[in-house]
Order: sequence, then C-alpha cells, then structure tokens
Amino acid sequence: MRRDVIFVGNRLILNEAYERYILRSIKNRLALIDSISYFEESDKGLFLHLEGLLKNESKLIIITTKNTFTIVGKLLSTVTADNQILKEQMLIPSRASVLENGSYLLTHNSSEINVILATEGKLLPPILIDDESRFATIHLFNEELLSAQTLLEPLAQNFDVKLEFSELVEGWLKIRIHTRRHGNLSQFIASARGLMHHKVIAATNIAAFIIEKLSHHHKKLSFAESCSGGSLAHFFTSQSGASNIFEGSLITYSNTLKANWLAVDDEALEHYGAVSAEVVLEMSDGAMNVSFADYALAISGVAGPTGGSDAKPVGTVYISARSKTSVHTERFHFEGDRNYIQEQSVLMAVKMLLNIDRDLFFAA
Repeated sequence: MRRDVIFVGNRLILNEAYERYILRSIKNRLALIDSISYFEESDKGLFLHLEGLLKNESKLIIITTKNTFTIVGKLLSTVTADNQILKEQMLIPSRASVLENGSYLLTHNSSEINVILATEGKLLPPILIDDESRFATIHLFNEELLSAQTLLEPLAQNFDVKLEFSELVEGWLKIRIHTRRHGNLSQFIASARGLMHHKVIAATNIAAFIIEKLSHHHKKLSFAESCSGGSLAHFFTSQSGASNIFEGSLITYSNTLKANWLAVDDEALEHYGAVSAEVVLEMSDGAMNVSFADYALAISGVAGPTGGSDAKPVGTVYISARSKTSVHTERFHFEGDRNYIQEQSVLMAVKMLLNIDRDLFFAA
C-alpha cells in the first residue's frame, strides 16, 4: 500500500518551517512516505492527481488551508461519487467515517484519505490514519555496504523480512526492515545483533538513543563547533531529554574565540591553521575542560562554497572525539553543497562519539 501526502494551498508552500513540522508529524505516524505533492489553490491538476492515486490502494493524507479545505472535500466527493454535508460547521464528504478537530477520515475502496485543516503557528489537528504495516530501523556501524548485504540478506530470508540500505556516511548504514506476511522483526534484529556484535544499534532515532544511554549512565556531552555552525548541537537539542545530557556547544568561527574560549594555542592556529588536526584536537580538549563533560566533540572544516585551497579543498573537515580515557581525531573529505557537507560532518562526529565508547553504546 502506498503512502502519499498532498499539500494544497499557497500558504503551506511558502511556510517552510510549518511544512517541516507537518512532515515530521506525519513521519511519526507513518513508517514511510512514498510521495509528497504540492498544489496551489487554483491548480486544476489536483483532481486528476487524486483520481490517479485512488485507483490504487493508498493511505493518503491531504493537508489543506482554510481556503482549500472545502475545495478538497468537493473534489473528493466528485472522485468518490459522494456528496458533501455540513457537519460541525464544516463541509465534508458524507461518507467521512471519523471527524475530529479539523481532521476527517474517508474510506474509498481499499484507500484511506485523511484531510487535515492546517493553520500556521497552530498545533496540527490529529492524524487519523494508522499504519498497519510493520517496520523497524537498525543502524550498522563500521561495516561496508556489500559486506552488510552479504551477511544480512540470507538472515532476512530466514525471518521473511525485506531490507533497504542507505549509507549515511562512510561506515554508518541505516537499514529499514519491512516484515512480510509471516515475518518476524524482533527475531531478525536479535539475530543481526548476535551476528554483528558491537556494530548494531536497534533504534529509529540515533540522537534519542544516545540521550537515553547517556541519561541512564549519568554522562554528559559538550561540543566545539566551527564549520558546522551549531548543527551538531541542534542534532541533539531537537530531541526531548537533551538537557539531561548536553552541557552546551561553543561555536567558534574566529581564531580569537578558539583561543579565548577553548584555549587553543595561538602557535597551533598560526602554524597549522584553524582547519587542522592539531587545532581540532585542542578544540575538543577545550570543550571538555570548560564543561567538565564526559565526552566532547569538535568540528572544524571548509564547508564552502568558497574558502578552499589546494591543500584544504572545500569539503575538508577535521573531527575530534574525546572521552575521559581516549581521543580520536581524523580528517575527512565530504562532497556536496554547504548544508550537505555540514550534515555529513555532524553524522560523522556522532559516529565517532559512538566508537569512542563502544562498550557503553553498543552494549545489549
């Protein structure tokens, strides 16, 4: 069964922050989204699009504005050979089975359609569609894609599940598991963990997983960021409970602040440059010293699109991960635009954090 989302209304298209909030809410309800479509208020192609989607089995969520809510109801009534009725001061298709606070659910053949009236700055009305499909996500570290597929695909067949792989950064694979009719998710995950000990984390959200682990062990994190510009801090603070484990992040773009806030040696900055292993090592040390945290991460690099050189081209990033007993610093080269380089830097730093204390993070 497909899972499709349609935004109808210019206001929803223009308000990117509200759109992201809506999509996060939907993704928390549905395991995946197959397509996302956008239609302006007067777009006549919406009728044909709805007609095409409803020819197949679909879970369809339609996000509307006050101006398009009734229009969408009228189009759905036409597509499904229904008529509109006035219910709770809203015009909706008469066969709508559930109506709750600006959201209604309509069943047509084998499809479910949830129409939601969204208002910027307001809580999204309830999503009424349930996802009966069974999915799970695991993260596999320090294993190449081909090797992971060779090891896990036969196991997946044994437990009647299907796997989808994506390499987030080198050495970090995100694997989505679909159950088939007689599949067993929990047994597959348990077997995968047994087969690849200290490499598998069974969690959908890695940031939430780290927060839970560190909270349980009463551990703290701190960061020193340069080219990532606070993205590493956001990776964690976007999750509930971050205040339990996160001491803070010093965003030090200038050499002056690297020296004054993090105690990075002036000679190291002058001799090696801000984007260097020597400086990022001192940045992680400074972040730990100033916060008294148990773990510190530091990132410095050239996110671009300008600022690169032959020795340090755009995409060059140094990352240092430090615990109270060990430290690891490494140079990377990421490709893409500025934002993607920043995002890859954050993910690699998170991977290095997990590797700096494998006994804690990968323990069963």
